[in-house]
Amino acid sequence: MTTQMQYREDFRSGGQLSVLGFGCMRLPRTAGRIDLDKTEALVRRAVEAGVNYFDTAYVYPGSEEAVGTVLARTGLRDQINLATKLPHQRCRSTEDFERIFTEELERLQTDHIDFYLIHNLSTPARWERVVALGIKNWIAEKKASGQVRRIGFSFHGTLGDFEAILDAYDWDFCQIQYNYSDENYQAGVTGLRKAHSLGLPVIIMEPLLGGKLALSLPEAARALQAKVHPDWSPARWGFSWVWNQPEPTVVLSGMNAVEQLTDNLEAAAAAAPGMLGDTDEQTLDAVRKVFREAYKVPCTGCNYCMPCPHGVNIPGCFAGYNASYVNGLMEGFKTYYMSTTVDEDGKRSSARACQSCGVCETKCPQHIAIPHELKQVRKRLEPFWARPVLSVVRKFM
Repeated sequence: MTTQMQYREDFRSGGQLSVLGFGCMRLPRTAGRIDLDKTEALVRRAVEAGVNYFDTAYVYPGSEEAVGTVLARTGLRDQINLATKLPHQRCRSTEDFERIFTEELERLQTDHIDFYLIHNLSTPARWERVVALGIKNWIAEKKASGQVRRIGFSFHGTLGDFEAILDAYDWDFCQIQYNYSDENYQAGVTGLRKAHSLGLPVIIMEPLLGGKLALSLPEAARALQAKVHPDWSPARWGFSWVWNQPEPTVVLSGMNAVEQLTDNLEAAAAAAPGMLGDTDEQTLDAVRKVFREAYKVPCTGCNYCMPCPHGVNIPGCFAGYNASYVNGLMEGFKTYYMSTTVDEDGKRSSARACQSCGVCETKCPQHIAIPHELKQVRKRLEPFWARPVLSVVRKFM
């Protein structure tokens, strides 16, 4: 099927950005490693279809290297806008900014970054810290040399802090989490509209809440959507809700399969402000209600909380816990025990191994009270009879 990519303006540069961006945190993997051949096939097809914004980060395992290798193989670097991020929490001096940035250029096999973000700049205190380290002069030097074309930040904090950070510097763009599950979460619709009013392109991440609004949407919610648009996937509903608004510029999708890319391209071809009607909006209101009742922990599986110093597979625990409500208790048990490799003593990577140290909680973009929620996981998915039953099952297996 031939699709026509839609574009929205980068008001700061006058350039055109594809409404669909390629998020590179969840690239296809084979045997635990990023599969370069599969990634190359996806990148080629995406660029051919008009996708011109690719987003990666220093802390996404193997992502920058993979993206750099694929762009070098294909010769597509100059056809796209490349975005990556500075992990400011690892920086203690201006020299650290330079060291990490140089490493990123080497990984990405390029001499410049089109959209450079300060990663997870979620409080004014974090901005003030890097300002004290000399970030403003460093940015000015990089922009003057052409090594950084535009400077922005990604955000996972509260609305008040987002507005304060917007006002603290002359940013070129920003990146926020935004989806229909809660339009007032984090920066939310108010922050989105303020950034847009300042003339900033706004890049949207987690439009499907880490896939929860697509692959893991409750069947009752899927049924509601299918009544209105039988040919729309749950993912298309999620993207269309964002594109229905004029303020978002690019919506990132962490595509790792041809089917996902094809579906998203078809959705992007129809992207336009005001594309949803009253019936669509009413349907999404009903879907929100079902979704919120089903999901207990808003984990997106981003893995920022990992590794746990005590070995807990935190995203795996929450995946099983949520599945136990969305898809039934038995499916929850299956997901949980496959994800956490619980042994007969309930140790290793299960919720039982949590020591409530709180290290994970300080890293979570969703601000989940992880130790508390892991206790709830343990209560539900590690009842007194679970270990003996698991032992019997293993004997038969």
